Amino acid sequence: MKIKSVELETVCGITSKLPANVHPEVAFAGRSNAGKSSLINCLMQRKSLARTSSSPGKTQTVNYYNINSELYLVDLPGYGYAKISRETSKQWGRMIEMYLTASEQLEAVFLIVDIRHEPTAQDLQMIDYLAYLEIETVIIATKADKLKRSQLQKNISQIKKSISANTHAPSGIIILPFSSVTGQGRDDVIDLMDQIVENSHK
Repeated sequence: MKIKSVELETVCGITSKLPANVHPEVAFAGRSNAGKSSLINCLMQRKSLARTSSSPGKTQTVNYYNINSELYLVDLPGYGYAKISRETSKQWGRMIEMYLTASEQLEAVFLIVDIRHEPTAQDLQMIDYLAYLEIETVIIATKADKLKRSQLQKNISQIKKSISANTHAPSGIIILPFSSVTGQGRDDVIDLMDQIVENSHK
């Protein structure tokens, strides 16, 4: 897939009704400090499409990006951000749940985790919830540039073991190392998005 056009088309808050899109949707979810905004900017080859900040938690709404008028990239609020109130955290959680259970065009969730660490309890809870909803899930392990090449496979194996031991996710769940700095993994993610578009036309 070549990114010819991308625009922020719809922004939904807690009281918003989800748009009735006709194109397939791919949602991006993850902890507030896992590098989700940087990943999206890298994928779309735009410097400031999704807002990044030294203070996590910038995504506070469900944001729909129209890609090439054939696919929606849906940026969900980050979870696990400690410096927000408990009520705000619950509100963001409700928005995520609302989207995951109500979207009629959702084809897959790309869940972002930090490759340097094992998935957090909240990551595992999200993976388990997606398995319960029978939503196809791809794990994108960001910040791969911060590890030596010899460590990458070891850390991916640890992430896979943690998911296997603590969730009901399918055994063959895809885990892709990614770096928004070097672009590692970008082609792999774009290829998966391309497959979703192709499958929607069948």
